[in-house]
Amino acid sequence: MDHKGFLKSGHPPTLLSSFLYFDVNFMIWVLLGPLSVVIMNDIGMNTAQKANLVALPTLGGSILRIVLGLLTDRIGPKKTGQIGMIITIIPLILGWQFADSLSELQIVALLLGVAGASFAAALPLASRWYPPQYQVLALGIAGAGNSGTIITTLFANRIAQHYGDWHIVFAFALIPLVITFIIFTLLAKDSPSQPEPKKLVDYATVLKQKDAWLFCIFYSVTFGGFVGMASYLTIFFNTQYGLDPVKAADFTTICVIAGSFFRPVGGWLADKFGGIRMLMILYSVVGIMIASLSSLPALTTATVLLFITMMGLGMGNGAVFQLVPQRFTEEIGVITGIVGAAGGLGGYFLPKILGNLKLATGSFTPGFLVLSGIAISCMILIAVVQKQWKKSWLGEGGKARIENAS
Repeated sequence: MDHKGFLKSGHPPTLLSSFLYFDVNFMIWVLLGPLSVVIMNDIGMNTAQKANLVALPTLGGSILRIVLGLLTDRIGPKKTGQIGMIITIIPLILGWQFADSLSELQIVALLLGVAGASFAAALPLASRWYPPQYQVLALGIAGAGNSGTIITTLFANRIAQHYGDWHIVFAFALIPLVITFIIFTLLAKDSPSQPEPKKLVDYATVLKQKDAWLFCIFYSVTFGGFVGMASYLTIFFNTQYGLDPVKAADFTTICVIAGSFFRPVGGWLADKFGGIRMLMILYSVVGIMIASLSSLPALTTATVLLFITMMGLGMGNGAVFQLVPQRFTEEIGVITGIVGAAGGLGGYFLPKILGNLKLATGSFTPGFLVLSGIAISCMILIAVVQKQWKKSWLGEGGKARIENAS
């Protein structure tokens, strides 16, 4: 990779702004995950209610990603990002000053989805500045903002514990958001070459194709699994192993690091060995790890299993998006929004599965077995469809064969 050529070919200040915007918004998006175990000391919640609370921001992000994607196409990613950050201030103020009941917190949680929809503006803002040979790298740098999860799991509960009030965490979150808004406003610029705005009919056309739905399923398990686990693991460590809120969040951080930093590795390995091979291996590994976790082993063993699981999910995110552009070369903007929204939906259902089954059975075992079955089903599904894919748009091993794309 010619790094000097990469820097000269685009607009580094915009790339930096995209990363900061995505990083801070991702941090805010998953804020209720670790904080929920502190909140429950003031607001009584059963296992299912806690799961629903941490899942709602992901649902909001999934729905609003399409909305912000359409807005990005019409007014540009910079203005869309600015609007998104201004709106994100609202749930933070509500959480700081007014959220004192479960119903009020649920409203805050759903509105935090605006932060999760930042994908729709951050990634196009970065990638549109760069020629095709550098767009993957630009997207990788901007997309590394999912590391914002680590900031939340490390500091949210510590701040709440230090001040003796979880409301103050929402106030602290305003500080990096306002700073990022200023930097973003000063440094970010829309690329002079903007694509034609997408219409709703464009989304409908892509959704008529079976492969679009398959990629939605695959990404809902990889990205949805990562976000869902990042949101729920603090509750799991607190409930199952009796860890205090700070220690539970610290163990979550260990696992989240694996998912955050191994995403580009997944893309690189998929380029080298083929996306199909990588996804089949990764879904198998994730399925086995979660099945092993269903026995609810000792804390150290569970942490290792979850670390490997999150690493596999993170790499799976990269592998899925190694395949998507090969299949949908002309509709990449539309399919990215659709698949991304599906990923958010997966992140919504994962906590719900674990929380509801824990409430119904008194154990996390059934929930983990269901999740393991979903991962193994994805592996089987890829094994079934790969023959058709290789005939139409892939070469042996799942590598690109664009000239035969359909």
